[in-house]
Amino acid sequence: MPLLSLPSKTHYIRFSHFFILRIPRIHQLGRNYQTMADTNTDPTYNIEDYQKIKEGKATILFPKNNEVFYNPVQEFNRDMSIAAIKNWRDITMEAKTERFEKSINPTKVMPPKTFTVLEALAASGLRSVRYAKEIEDIEYILTNDLLPDAVESIKRNVHFNGLSQNLVRANQGDAISVMYGYRDKERFDVVDLDPYGTAAPFIDGAIHAVKKGGLICVTCTDLAILASNNHPEACFAKYGGSPLKAEFCHELALRLVINSLQQAANRQKRYIEPLLSCSIDFYVRIFVRVHDKPLMVKTVASQTGVVHHCRYCGTYTTQPFGSIEPGKGANLRYLVPSSSPVDQRCAHCDSKQELGGPCWLGPLHNKEFVQRMYNSVSATNKNMYGTQPRMKGMLKVILEELNDAPFHYNLSQLCSAVRTSCPPLVKINSALLNAGYRVSGVHTRQGSIKTDAPSQVVWDVMRAYVKEVGRSPKIEEGSYADKILSKESTTEVSFEENKGSNPESRRIRLVRYQINPEKNWGPKARHSETRTPKVADPKRKQEDDAPAVSESVADAVAGIEAVSVSENENKKPRTE
Repeated sequence: MPLLSLPSKTHYIRFSHFFILRIPRIHQLGRNYQTMADTNTDPTYNIEDYQKIKEGKATILFPKNNEVFYNPVQEFNRDMSIAAIKNWRDITMEAKTERFEKSINPTKVMPPKTFTVLEALAASGLRSVRYAKEIEDIEYILTNDLLPDAVESIKRNVHFNGLSQNLVRANQGDAISVMYGYRDKERFDVVDLDPYGTAAPFIDGAIHAVKKGGLICVTCTDLAILASNNHPEACFAKYGGSPLKAEFCHELALRLVINSLQQAANRQKRYIEPLLSCSIDFYVRIFVRVHDKPLMVKTVASQTGVVHHCRYCGTYTTQPFGSIEPGKGANLRYLVPSSSPVDQRCAHCDSKQELGGPCWLGPLHNKEFVQRMYNSVSATNKNMYGTQPRMKGMLKVILEELNDAPFHYNLSQLCSAVRTSCPPLVKINSALLNAGYRVSGVHTRQGSIKTDAPSQVVWDVMRAYVKEVGRSPKIEEGSYADKILSKESTTEVSFEENKGSNPESRRIRLVRYQINPEKNWGPKARHSETRTPKVADPKRKQEDDAPAVSESVADAVAGIEAVSVSENENKKPRTE
C-alpha cells in the first residue's frame, strides 16, 4: 500500500529553507537518504569558482555562477539564535549541576556538558557552521537538507571552515522523516527550524525530536498570512487560528505560532514554555523550552483563547477557554469558560467587532531568560555579533514589555478614532500611570501602548485629551468618533509627567526599532531547479520599482509570501 495516494500530476512541495523540489509524486517522503552524509571523504572544489561571504566567524562559499545568493538581513536572526542557544546552554547546565550536587545517590554521575543540535532545513549550512564555530560544548550538529546540491554545499563549507565532519554532520533526507526517525533514538537537545515560509509542517516532528528540557527555535516568514486578514483560511489551516489586521497583528502572529507549538506538544503530554518571542522584519523567530509535565498541560486552556477586536476604534477583549480555581487541599479546579464577555457591537463606538484566534494568551517571554541574554550580549565583544546594537535594543524593549497583558493599542490609531492630533506618547503613558495602572511599549510596533488598564480607562484618557485640545469640528453627530466622545468619563485623569512614562531603552538611546536596512529588502524568492530563460514580466518590473518597505511588515510582504508556489517558480532563488 503506498504511503500517500495523490493524483499523478506534478506537485510542488516546500522542503527546505530556500529550495523547492519539482517532483511527479511524493510517495518516497518516508525515506531518509543518508548515503552522502555517511561518507567521510573531503569534498573537492576549485576555490576560484566561488565567492566568499563572511558572517561572524564563518566564511561561506557560494558559486559565482549560481543564482542562490546571500541575504544579509538574516544575520540578525542568526546572531539572536547563537545568543539564545548559549543562554539556554548555561541555564540548563546550571540546573543539571544543581540537581547533581543535591542528589544523595552514591552512584550518581556528573551530567555531560555537551549537547546536540539538529538543523532540519540547512540550505547552504551557514547557520550550522556559525553554531559550530561560535557556540562552545556542542557534541555534534546534524545539518540536514533534502537536495544533494545543498548537502554538497554543506560539506564544502564545513571543510573550508576547518571543521570536522564528525562535528557538523551533513545529512541528506526529508526533514520530517529525519525528526520522526530520532523519536525512538537519542533525541536532540536543540532543534532549529528555519524554513522558507511556514514552519507548520515541521512542528510535530520537532516536538518528537527534542529532548526533555530541550530548546526548539522556530522561524516563520509567512507574515502575509499570519499578520493580516488576506488569507484567514490559510492561516487557520496552518496554525489553527484566524489572524486580524489590527494594531497588534504582529503580536497576534507570535501568539498563533506559539499556540500551534503548544497544541502539538500537548498531544504528546508535553508543555512548551516560551523563552523569547520576536517579531523581526518580515518574520517571527520564537524560542521555546519543552517540558515533560502533564500537569502543566492542564493549565493550557486557561492560557489559550480568542480576542474580540473593534474594527473602528481598536478596542480589544480577550476570552480564555478556561479558568483555574483552588480546590480542596492543594488540588485545583479546572473550569469551562463563561459565555462571550462582549456584544457584537463595540461598547465604545458601536462598530462591529471581529474575532481572532484561538491563540496563546500566556506570557510571550521568560523575563529571567531575556535578562540573562541581554546581560550576556551587552558584555560580549562588539566583534562577536555584527548586529549587537540592534540585539541590545530589541532585548531591552522586550524586558520592558508587560508580560501578562496580551495585545496593545497604538497611539496614532487611538487619536484617529477621535479625530485629534497625536500627543507625545509620554503624555498618554503618564495619564495611565497616574491613574494607577501599568504601561509599556512593545517591540512589535513603534508608538504602541501595552497596559493592564481597562478599555474604559484608556478612552477616558483620550476624552480628557480631546477636551484639553478641543474637539474637531469635522466630527459629525452620530459618527463613531462622536459616540466615543459622548460617553461619560469615570476616571480622574492627570497628564502630569510620570517618571516611569519614558522607558530606559529610550533614555539610553538604544536601537529600539530597526529602519529599513536597504531598498527592496525582505525575504528573497525561493530556489527553483528550473533552468529555462526568464521572460520579462511587466508586473514583476512594477514590483521591482516599488518603494521600500512601509512600517507595516504585513503589508510589505503581501504578494511575496501569499502567492502560490507556481507563481514563485521563476523568481530568483535565495539562501537563508
